[in-house]
Amino acid sequence: MYREIFVPVDNSQHSDWAVDRAIEMCRKTDGRITGNHVYAARLHDVRFRQLETGLPAQFQTPDEIKKQRKIHDKLIEKGLQLIADSFLDQLGKRCESAGVPLTRQLLEGINYEEIVNEVNRGAGRLPGLIGFDPNRAAGYDGGAKVRSDVKLGENGRLVAEDEDSAARLVGSSGRQYDLMAIGAHGLGRQTYSQLGGVVARVLRDIEKDVLVVRDQQAFQGGRFMVCVDGSSYSYKAMKSALELAQEFGGSLFVCSAFDVEYHHVVFHNIKDVLSYQASKVFKFEEQEELHNNIIDKGLLKLCQANLKRAEVMAQQFPDVPLKTQILIGKPFQVIMQWVEEIKPSLLVIGRHGAHRVENTELGSQAENLLRLAPCSVLLTGVVGVRPEDIPWIEEDGQAGLPWAPEAEVRILRVPPFAQGIARRAVEEYVLEKVSNAGPPPTVTNKWLDEAIQKLLPTHMQLIMGIGNAEEIALAEVKATEQMKATKVQGHDTDPEPAAAEVETKCPVTGAVSKRPRVATDPIVWTEESWQRLQLVPLIARPLARNTVERFARNHEIWRVTTAVMDNNKQAMIEADEFDIDTMMVMFTELRAKQIRAEAEGKDALSPEMRAFIEEAKAQGITRCPIRDIEDKMQKCPVDMKTVTPEEAKRAVEKLLQ
Repeated sequence: MYREIFVPVDNSQHSDWAVDRAIEMCRKTDGRITGNHVYAARLHDVRFRQLETGLPAQFQTPDEIKKQRKIHDKLIEKGLQLIADSFLDQLGKRCESAGVPLTRQLLEGINYEEIVNEVNRGAGRLPGLIGFDPNRAAGYDGGAKVRSDVKLGENGRLVAEDEDSAARLVGSSGRQYDLMAIGAHGLGRQTYSQLGGVVARVLRDIEKDVLVVRDQQAFQGGRFMVCVDGSSYSYKAMKSALELAQEFGGSLFVCSAFDVEYHHVVFHNIKDVLSYQASKVFKFEEQEELHNNIIDKGLLKLCQANLKRAEVMAQQFPDVPLKTQILIGKPFQVIMQWVEEIKPSLLVIGRHGAHRVENTELGSQAENLLRLAPCSVLLTGVVGVRPEDIPWIEEDGQAGLPWAPEAEVRILRVPPFAQGIARRAVEEYVLEKVSNAGPPPTVTNKWLDEAIQKLLPTHMQLIMGIGNAEEIALAEVKATEQMKATKVQGHDTDPEPAAAEVETKCPVTGAVSKRPRVATDPIVWTEESWQRLQLVPLIARPLARNTVERFARNHEIWRVTTAVMDNNKQAMIEADEFDIDTMMVMFTELRAKQIRAEAEGKDALSPEMRAFIEEAKAQGITRCPIRDIEDKMQKCPVDMKTVTPEEAKRAVEKLLQ
């Protein structure tokens, strides 16, 4: 608990509330309050000295300047000291009536700078008190008045000078504080202010615990609320909340929050911004599925573990009623909603969270809560925070399943921030498939492949290399058969016919004649465009052909040249209807390339594999089939051969939802 409490005062309502809470704490702990007020006479004095050189000549003598400075001291500095002393007189009366020891302290300088220096290091600037009785001045850690001499230039005129930093100071207190209690607003509060200017500044730099007081609600018998996120900062906050709840006979509400919506919002936002081609390369729908299957579930388990650690800490405080809650959403938002429901006397939060970035002063969630919370907030500092203070729970001691070396190598490809979640997801999948009897199973490549197929989206499966030779051979046969129906005729350089005609052959006489083309006639490919189509990998080739031909028909083009392919490559990618078999064979060839690369002992993204993927992308082949397409087709409620195109389209859309 807190025994040395630093309280800045300015006679505002929030300042008085901060004094009440500090007195309430000190009465429980036999603590002491250091009442403080900062005034800025030095600022006026420096400005006065800078203006001295502009005074008329009759005032430019050393004696006259000393006289003017003495007048300034009496009017400005003495006046500010008397006002500050009056503030502390009010504090002294309240502490005396409550039986709480008080140390009066005046600091001279910029208010937030001196408060930060004093609270962190006991290094605030203690002024020499002008005209104060020495016995009274000693009560302010002050001393004798010291002034610097007047300086003259070579021309006999005064030299403007900044104040010597040691000229009017008598040192610093060197005091160590446990807590600073400060009102959320000061005398200058405005209607739309969230925090006072001084409070907002000192919060960013103070290393100790800070109590920001917003109302007159007492702590005795109240409700205390604390937020934990698994970091050592949050468990320091948990410890402080438990101690306060026990000391004041209150109850404690503990929450842990995680955001499942953020990733979905980001994905949709990026998908709307990027081109259609880019969105298909990144596979946003499958990324969302990855988060649903692994990331979101993993975050839920982390929150459950966070609260379990909090319950372990609470076992040392059996008299404190405890309630835990998992909150789903943007942390500060859902915490604010729970605050509105619980209406705590005090909200306790850590200065930083689990995602702290080095050299940052204040976590974003903490800053939002400090500004928006309707109740008083205790912000626990960074002093004394140690990672080893995170409570131990049983899950921490549970060893994971053993991994075969080849499977271990593959799981290490997962980015470090998600590796723990991914590893645990695979292990849970294995445990679901085997019985609990006997020794723990080993995660082999076979288990890893099955888990990947179940948990990961298609493009991630591609990277991990799932597939077999039988599927590859079948896909190549299908692709070859499909390409036989392509009609190749003429060259790019051939002149465009005046009328679109097609040759027909009499089945009886064999005579060849011409007739006007109709919509059902096959598209004609030139030799040059056909050769370019051969650059597309075999399994993906029917897809490329079908896409180009569909575009040609939609634009009433019956002859595909290389110019058509060049000018409409974007349309090849954006075409949104695919043949199911073509999609399947395309995917299996991609997997086959990956398997061959691994069989040769090469990296998962070997130069050959990377070249293959880049080659396919260059030809407009950026799509993979939706996952589990074969299973979905078997569940389709209609026969595609007997329904109309409109009915088929509605059935497929419903199936894939």
